[in-house]
Amino acid sequence: MFLRIARDIAKPQSFAILDLLKRSTGLPVKDLAKALKMSYMGVKQHCVELEKKGFLDTWRRPGDVGRPEKLYRLTDKAGAFYPEAGNEMTLEILQSIQQIYGPSAPDKLLFNHFAKKTEAYLKKVKGRSVAERAASFSKIRNLEGHCSDVEYDAEAGFRIVEFHHPMKEIAAVFPSIRQMETLMIQKILQADVQRVEEKASGLTKVAWIIPTLGHALAS
Repeated sequence: MFLRIARDIAKPQSFAILDLLKRSTGLPVKDLAKALKMSYMGVKQHCVELEKKGFLDTWRRPGDVGRPEKLYRLTDKAGAFYPEAGNEMTLEILQSIQQIYGPSAPDKLLFNHFAKKTEAYLKKVKGRSVAERAASFSKIRNLEGHCSDVEYDAEAGFRIVEFHHPMKEIAAVFPSIRQMETLMIQKILQADVQRVEEKASGLTKVAWIIPTLGHALAS
């Protein structure tokens, strides 16, 4: 919700730049300009402004020849534009429940949470094929702030890639969340799903891989 409100009152080009950088390990101005169909100087001006405000920083990527290339990437401050799942309070509640009701209590509560989320998604996700359901689900997740994309490779199959994970901090303490979320997505897509977490240049992205359409489960 905060991200949607911020988009309404701020410069849309700035948020477009933030979104592109959120989905990368860093990009030069020329690549940003090409993706946004804007002039180099126009994008450069926005990047400089965002850097002054502390939302971007830069680093140099060595090239095969010539000078190292300057890339922009997001700072921790930019994380304010991407929703978290009430992590601090949620962790305190889950840890309190664990102390009062025993070690299995948080998992029971989280299981119930994901069961309800699964029901809610199943009412919204459209499509008969795995590809259609993946596209629909990814669109919903993108609106929720997960920065979600669908990728397809003829050999590897489908991948739903998310560049923001609101429950990342909670999952670090209660790792069962990862399996519960994977099972939720498997039920929604009606297909076998494998979760892969990748880290590079300070960026963490989560991919759910559907290896082949032949693995589709019965509806």
